[in-house]
Amino acid sequence: MRETRDVRQWKRYVRLVGALLLASATVLLAPWARADTRPPLPAPGERAPAIARAWPVGTRPSVLRGWQPPATVYGPGHRGVDLAAAPGTPVRAVAAGRVSFAGRVAGRGVVSVELTGTDLRTTYEPVRASLKKGDAVASGETVGTVESTTAHCPVTCVHWGLLRGDAYLDPLTLLPPWLLRTGPSRLLPVLGVPLPPESVSYAG
Repeated sequence: MRETRDVRQWKRYVRLVGALLLASATVLLAPWARADTRPPLPAPGERAPAIARAWPVGTRPSVLRGWQPPATVYGPGHRGVDLAAAPGTPVRAVAAGRVSFAGRVAGRGVVSVELTGTDLRTTYEPVRASLKKGDAVASGETVGTVESTTAHCPVTCVHWGLLRGDAYLDPLTLLPPWLLRTGPSRLLPVLGVPLPPESVSYAG
């Protein structure tokens, strides 16, 4: 039995309405799907390359609180390190890069620097920025000064963060061993110059 023209038109109409409803549902549900996408956790033991050539503040500042990765994406932890620093202390870029953000977040000054040749970015807060978004910075160049607030630490500090994408890493892994050492300096032997015999005494 052949379909009448009215039946064929009705089927086309139903298919068209179904396609429109499916497209609308896809558009409406897309933001919810994106909102449920969670940032990745760093892999266990993941380290950044030791490319830093300076601490953000001072020469060997006191670490008031270290990096404590959360057990889950939104769990408690400490996603950076807190370095003791007096108000007005210059804050330096630990490695060369470009400023990706310089402004205020939740009332605190924040500076973020994308590190050259990597997929990493460092953050510093609370900092009164002296540069703007897009500025190139050299390693050790000042990006701002420490703001006078104890909202994050019991004393004035700089919170130094490191991210790869949305995953937080330990910023101290950017520092080479010679910057992390706290013991006394040691003189290394000069190549080609023999060490004196142990039996020789230099006592006067």
